[in-house]
Amino acid sequence: MNWNDLLLRLRALFFRNPVSLLKDVYWVYGLMPDRVFAHGYLWQLITYSFLHASISHILFNMLALWMFGVELERTWGTRFFLKYYFVCGIGAAMTTVLLSFVPGAFGQQLYYSLTIGASGAVYGVLLAYALYFPSRPIYMYFVFPIPAKYFVAIIGAISLLSSMSGPGGGIAHTTHLGGIVAGYLYLKGGRIHLLSEMKYHYLKWRLNQKRRKFDIYSGGRADDVNRRVH
Repeated sequence: MNWNDLLLRLRALFFRNPVSLLKDVYWVYGLMPDRVFAHGYLWQLITYSFLHASISHILFNMLALWMFGVELERTWGTRFFLKYYFVCGIGAAMTTVLLSFVPGAFGQQLYYSLTIGASGAVYGVLLAYALYFPSRPIYMYFVFPIPAKYFVAIIGAISLLSSMSGPGGGIAHTTHLGGIVAGYLYLKGGRIHLLSEMKYHYLKWRLNQKRRKFDIYSGGRADDVNRRVH
């Protein structure tokens, strides 16, 4: 190789079309199940969450991470928060990869589709916030205040329905849902027993029913604070 060839190669490397260069970055570091299995790009399970499609994409993700992650970091400490964040991000990626093997058009399209963004990890942070601060108000669409637990339930249901809406409609939502599931499993320590959970909620409901049954009202004025006696 002579100096002219070397200079041409360096010029092609450093003065490439930015759009073409960005596509190559997405191709190597974005999440694509085909790349993970066919070429062994295992790092994509982590690096995809650092790439975003637009300024607004990264802006809203980082805004949500700041709004809900700061208080969790103060509660847990930085080390545990970072561990939880990456568990949710990697869990979301693994969910996407595993679902790409589902038979049918959805799995086939998912297998060759590109996924980027930190939304999966951010959805896991939202879940943790709802579990630790269930009654904190969150303004949905910056207008309607609803408790955090209902907010996460709504966005989880939207992601689930969107992921089943048909080919091409739920690729990103599958990653969102994976982040929620990974976060829940991690916080529960992997010791979730469905029957035990159902039994617990049933007994809690029965206990609340018994409490209402044995409430005694002493009469008196309706505005009396102490008119209810247990």
